[in-house]
Amino acid sequence: MKHLVLAWLAIVQFSFTQIAIAEGNVNQKAEIPTEEQAFVKVINRFTKAEIIEQFGEPANADDVKIKGSGKVVASIWLYHFINTAADGTYYETTELDFIDDKVVMVAFLNNDGAEGPENGKQYEFSQ
Repeated sequence: MKHLVLAWLAIVQFSFTQIAIAEGNVNQKAEIPTEEQAFVKVINRFTKAEIIEQFGEPANADDVKIKGSGKVVASIWLYHFINTAADGTYYETTELDFIDDKVVMVAFLNNDGAEGPENGKQYEFSQ
């Protein structure tokens, strides 16, 4: 009988351990991938704060504000050398365009961002 109770306690303890591990994985925020296609698939799921948490402050940020209120309604952020093409080479600049707190467009540029997206790739997200 004693062995049966010990076996039952071991099963219960193992079950609680598995539940705790599963809950821990759910609470962990996924890392934003840096490869171009994987990045495009998930970036609009992340908030500005989560993007800053992983990549730091953007190299350049321009905000569009509602006159009089100062509320930011759109932003353009530029990051340098955070994303790679399929062949592993880095894009010099990644442009993230936001409406409110969500990414609505991504552009990968082979320049510093001053020239615009003429020599790069753009991806637009539907809302």
